Amino acid sequence: MQEAAVKDRIDEGSWAWKQRENNNRMIGFQERNVGSKGEGQVELAYFGGSCFRITTPAGLTILIDPWRNPPWGSWDWYLYDFPAIEVDVALSTHAHFDHDGLHAVSANTVLDRLAGTYAFADVRITGIADKHVSDSTHNAYDWAEMTRRLTDMETRPPNNARSFDNSLILVETGGLRILHWGDNRPDPPDSVWERIGDIDVALLPIDGSQHVLSYEQVDRVAERLGARLVVPHHYHIWDVTTRGSTLLPPNGWVDANPDPWWAGEGAVWLDPEEIRRSSRRPLCFGENVAFRKPDTKGGKAGA
Repeated sequence: MQEAAVKDRIDEGSWAWKQRENNNRMIGFQERNVGSKGEGQVELAYFGGSCFRITTPAGLTILIDPWRNPPWGSWDWYLYDFPAIEVDVALSTHAHFDHDGLHAVSANTVLDRLAGTYAFADVRITGIADKHVSDSTHNAYDWAEMTRRLTDMETRPPNNARSFDNSLILVETGGLRILHWGDNRPDPPDSVWERIGDIDVALLPIDGSQHVLSYEQVDRVAERLGARLVVPHHYHIWDVTTRGSTLLPPNGWVDANPDPWWAGEGAVWLDPEEIRRSSRRPLCFGENVAFRKPDTKGGKAGA
């Protein structure tokens, strides 16, 4: 019986064959020979969890780390399903449920745990292979140690299980260099830092429980990146994330830094010239997301 259940899950596979959309937009970008056009405004939209959508000046949409609830079904992190949206390119930084919901998104191109470079239209996306955080002693709940004690999963590099790998995602478009940190360790080797280079917008996991990075680690990472803007993700939103996630809002870190930018809605436009006048300025979406939240648990979120 157990073998049959496993076979059913394997046979389920990707949901792309159920989707009614198509890649006509990508064909259009190809036929227009859309390429890099220098600088231009870039939209950054937040979908809760660690999920962001980046829209290039040419209109190409890139979604990183759509979420889902844990597949074992005994408890939830999210109050409802990820919103039904369509994008051009979808990526996942690593194989944890709160980052790998690619099957739930209608995407023309899917890049899962990218290592290497993908270039299309007016974007260049580079995946830099590294490792997930495996030291959580700074957190109130030392979840990494609990994982090691309660399961047979190896979380520490170099012989960690697949889900404790992580790909840093660097998106270059409109004259901006935007880095999605995922849940990467705070101390990658120098070779990784060299591949990253200087960053304009750093999307870093920052929450009041310091689940992934401690506040001190956040500051060190942001400084080494030379980040102009630092955007928190992986934090608690009362009507998106359950209390069982143990996450907390990022307000303490945000307000402790000078000149915080609290977005008034779930998406903002980033101007390269304005961004370059900043230095490690926080940009926080707070409780705002770029979709219509459902009224009740179990409902469907709208785009």
